[in-house]
Amino acid sequence: MSDEAFMAQALDLARAAAEAGEAPIGCVIVDAEGQVIATGANAPISAHDPTAHAEIVALRQAAQALGNYRLKPDLTLYVTLEPCAMCAGAISHARIARVVYGANDPKSGGVENGARVWDHAQTHWKPKVTAGVEAEAAATLLKEFFKARR
Repeated sequence: MSDEAFMAQALDLARAAAEAGEAPIGCVIVDAEGQVIATGANAPISAHDPTAHAEIVALRQAAQALGNYRLKPDLTLYVTLEPCAMCAGAISHARIARVVYGANDPKSGGVENGARVWDHAQTHWKPKVTAGVEAEAAATLLKEFFKARR
């Protein structure tokens, strides 16, 4: 499947998060054969857990499925919004090979904006990054969600 197809799955998870009252962010982790091994949707409110971002939820699920906190270095993580610094750090520790994200996050991003976690010499692991996949759909989902709450 294509990056767009996996991002479509992440967008479905983001929509489900929005329906649950969470910020609409979804994540899918895929192995080299194109099999989805983990998914996550934003859940900090419902889980009463400030770390329950979509990426963290999916990383925890993948680690359990693979039986190791260091994930296979051939995995791709798809997420609808640029990972924040916390998620970028966790992705680095997990040794994810590639990150594909949708919308940029100029305010809280940790990859191309803000902290730029993977640009620091101290980073443990730097994945390959593909930005902007289905960016308009992801950004629109976020804008509509927050507009409805204001």
